[in-house]
Amino acid sequence: MKVRRTIDIEIPGLGKRIRQAREADKRSLAEICRQIPMTTMNWYKIESEETKALPIETLQRIEEVLNVNFGIKFYE
Repeated sequence: MKVRRTIDIEIPGLGKRIRQAREADKRSLAEICRQIPMTTMNWYKIESEETKALPIETLQRIEEVLNVNFGIKFYE
């Protein structure tokens, strides 16, 4: 049996920080998205913060592929 707990935290400007990290990377957006994997449309929604809640697993994959750490911490 599983017990699930969900915690949401607000990270102002995260989409902008993700965009800046992507722009600093020499790979194309299509190549980055293939490695995650996700669509470029979904990526643009994340950067523009149209995506209201980003799963931590997706954020961790973005950090891994872009070789960055956005320093997001969950505290109790």
